[in-house]
Amino acid sequence: MCGIVGYIGNRQAAPILIDGLARLEYRGYDSAGIAVFDDGRQDLEIVKAKGRLSELSERLNGRRLSSVVGLGHTRWATHGRPSDANAHPHCDCSGAVVVVHNGIIENYLELKEDLIARGHSFRSETDTEVIAHLIEEFLKESYDMETAFRRAVRRLQGSFAIGAICKSEPEKLFAVRNESPLIIGIGSGENFIASDIPAVLSYTRDVQILNDGEFCVVTKSGVIISDIDGALVNKDVMKIQWDAKGAEKAGYPHFMLKEIHEQPRAVKDTLSGRIDRKTGDVVLNEISLTDQQIKAISKINIVACGTAYHAGLVGRHLIENLARIPVEVSLASEFRYADPMIDESMLTIVISQSGETADTLAAIREAKAKACRVLAITNVVGSSVARESDDVIYTWAGPEIAVASTKAYTTQLVTLVLLAIYLGRRRGLVSLEEAKRLTDELQRLPGNLQKVIADNEENIRRYAKLLRDCESVFYIGRGLDYAVSQEGQLKLKEISYIHAEALAAGELKHGTLALCVEGVPVIALVTQKKTREKTRSNIKEVKARDATVIALARESDHEIAGEVDYVLWLPDMDDMLMPTMLVVPTQLLAYYTAVERGCDVDKPRNLAKSVTVE
Repeated sequence: MCGIVGYIGNRQAAPILIDGLARLEYRGYDSAGIAVFDDGRQDLEIVKAKGRLSELSERLNGRRLSSVVGLGHTRWATHGRPSDANAHPHCDCSGAVVVVHNGIIENYLELKEDLIARGHSFRSETDTEVIAHLIEEFLKESYDMETAFRRAVRRLQGSFAIGAICKSEPEKLFAVRNESPLIIGIGSGENFIASDIPAVLSYTRDVQILNDGEFCVVTKSGVIISDIDGALVNKDVMKIQWDAKGAEKAGYPHFMLKEIHEQPRAVKDTLSGRIDRKTGDVVLNEISLTDQQIKAISKINIVACGTAYHAGLVGRHLIENLARIPVEVSLASEFRYADPMIDESMLTIVISQSGETADTLAAIREAKAKACRVLAITNVVGSSVARESDDVIYTWAGPEIAVASTKAYTTQLVTLVLLAIYLGRRRGLVSLEEAKRLTDELQRLPGNLQKVIADNEENIRRYAKLLRDCESVFYIGRGLDYAVSQEGQLKLKEISYIHAEALAAGELKHGTLALCVEGVPVIALVTQKKTREKTRSNIKEVKARDATVIALARESDHEIAGEVDYVLWLPDMDDMLMPTMLVVPTQLLAYYTAVERGCDVDKPRNLAKSVTVE
């Protein structure tokens, strides 16, 4: 989500840190900062600013920072809104330890309470600051920095890449990785740490990529890498051949493909800290509604646009099934003009990736004008949608660069599953045992998403060639499969410019079957157990008209292979969790079809990433 750069060598650190952070701007951020040793005062100096890197550069203008070691960071807010105080780097009470951090510390509240009880004072709302104070605690016990750092890291739960420097050991950089990317740049008389390769490409093409659980101590003359127990690790140096633009995409040809492949990580981040490790229950501290208020909800209105609207269609099924609350899903652009019948007994849920969607903001104001409470699901901390809603659940997808949304959608689905379980638990309709069963399944999702991509991507490349010259493609499904089919058809038409249409499979005979003729591609989504047999009957109908059928089905559904032309297989999971996996092959199919047609995948014509006007 964020950018980390660290430098140690013989050159001035501050310009190198700013340059490295500038090369990570594509990742998205809301604040930035650097920490360097002030050689004259033998002290650590932190300079940071909310907003763009230009704001930070302006604050640095005219300041004489002669340090040859330092850390830099660009922040994408998760814990605490964008502000100078919440920007990284963060320090301990004495200012002797400075850290930067990407990821999420799941147990930060527990750690923070303990540290406050021990006399520590905190300056920010972030989870990151606890790391600096933890290190400080261990330094008090006369440990050296490396040992104190290791001991602090052992107390952390969650995902993290951390860079640290210490006033008592100014000739060293310290770093650790756990489930969040971190690389080492190897130079001549200088070395670097960074969260992504582009940050160091101007200075070196020799890198080492840390694995989970690996620590490193970096000096200007070398790098020592070890595991969590201190055993040395021998690691090959990789020579980067990409150009700078290619490096921003981590070697992927397009941001969209990179973001599709980032979905396992994004889903894991969204789940992070939201499932009780002991009980398996859902934890949504962001929601301030009492159990009594939740039980009193008469109806839920889900309001959104585009891809977020399609996530809402899935959310309706989930909430009605688990919480037994009636749900209506509305397009935000239609909501306020319909004079909606809403009141204080209802809950309005708005969904927006950017948090700045104009129609969604208008819907919030319409709901609040009628005394209806608003819960937002968004990806951007401090956005307009977040500020204007009563409660906010953030999807920690990280920035999306491609116009066509992918990981924002899957994290919205995961958030809606968590919310549905949470509401069901509060209303006494979902037992703890059932909640644990579902959250156990949820925690399998990241691994299953990786499997879906690995098992199907090569076949999808081949099937994309079949769609390349088509004029129309139809998607069919029932229930949750139909909801996902609507997102699948949107992806295909917005980046490949092929006309695509999603149909409830049972409606084929009410008109669209007239268009199913020889060679017309039909993408059949068949993952819901309750509707499986009915959808298979609909597949037979289109096959009888010589349509070409590509099915997306469960691995256990072997029979379907003999009824269609091609199959993409998905691991078996609970019906309610299948949509998050199911959408990924449709994203890849849209992507590779667009590539086959020579389209500008990341910037489709006439479309914008954030729709801030009506």
